[in-house]
Amino acid sequence: HVQLVESGGGSVQAGESLRLSCVASGFPGNNLYMAWFRQAPGKEREGVAAIDNAGSATYTYAVQGRFTISKDSAKNTVYLQMNSLKPEDTAMYYCAAVLGGSCWNWNGYNYWGQGTQVTVS
Repeated sequence: HVQLVESGGGSVQAGESLRLSCVASGFPGNNLYMAWFRQAPGKEREGVAAIDNAGSATYTYAVQGRFTISKDSAKNTVYLQMNSLKPEDTAMYYCAAVLGGSCWNWNGYNYWGQGTQVTVS
């Protein structure tokens, strides 16, 4: 069965860094797009970063210049390097995936991991 497993969350001080990882397994074919979302308490889930097969990435405005998404296609793994973390980055971070379609359509992602908590104080 398909599965997305995140790791790397934790509690840090403002200005520090964290690196999230997400391993995808069980997906057929190789046209898999992956992205990161987050949901803070009382807020809607938002797309944070997405990456296509060529390595091009997009970011939500709030994290531009601080977060970097990357992937290792051979390992079906996507990473989110988060630098200069701020308290407003505190949220549950979710890995998401979609087979085919457009990786730039936040509403198209239909596979989700269980989430990993990031807390910045």
